[in-house]
Amino acid sequence: MSSIEAKLQQVRTRIAIACEHARRPVQSVTLLAVTKTFGPQSVRDAHAAGQRAFGENYVQEAVEKIEALADLRECIEWHLIGPLQSNKTRVVAAHFDWVHSIDRFKLAERLSAQRPAGLAPLQVCLQVNISGEASKSGVASADVLSLAQQVAALPRVRLRGLMAIPEPAGDFEAQRAPHRALARLLYDLNAAGLTLDTLSMGMSADLEAAIAEGATIVRVGSAIFGTR
Repeated sequence: MSSIEAKLQQVRTRIAIACEHARRPVQSVTLLAVTKTFGPQSVRDAHAAGQRAFGENYVQEAVEKIEALADLRECIEWHLIGPLQSNKTRVVAAHFDWVHSIDRFKLAERLSAQRPAGLAPLQVCLQVNISGEASKSGVASADVLSLAQQVAALPRVRLRGLMAIPEPAGDFEAQRAPHRALARLLYDLNAAGLTLDTLSMGMSADLEAAIAEGATIVRVGSAIFGTR
């Protein structure tokens, strides 16, 4: 068994235990393996161990990796989870299946216009600055509904839900608080008439807290591939 396969099994076990504690089916949580700074072979190894969804932070690095792994394209789902600049939307629209980091309408509008007609709609999440950190990207909680309504009306993209990167917290209850706040925002959006199903939250250090609060996608890198 490869090191990556062993670590994937450990993370899947963590997810299963967290789901059991939260009284949720394990199938309700998708593991997104974050492969930034790791090469195509790491993706191949994880794919061989049954992993199908991969997250990337940097557009150029990701596109090179996607092209190097073209033989696996039909059975891999590529997610952009890092910041997106307007001048990169065309290449992102052509190469990715998901974008988690929409924080302004202009980005979604460009992705919608540039999504190739032959591809399925691009699945997108709004990134929320849930902890209100000045250094973090993301739309403010108070502005989420307005942005969500605008993005949901666009063609060629499908708004799925919300993503957040909360500031680190020491204990389990402190970790749960920002994830609970994001889940409440999703509930409010659905109460306002949207039909969203995705909470992209939780990483290597806090995935259990995120699952306890309803995460449907957890983004895990170091616990699978090691430190960068």
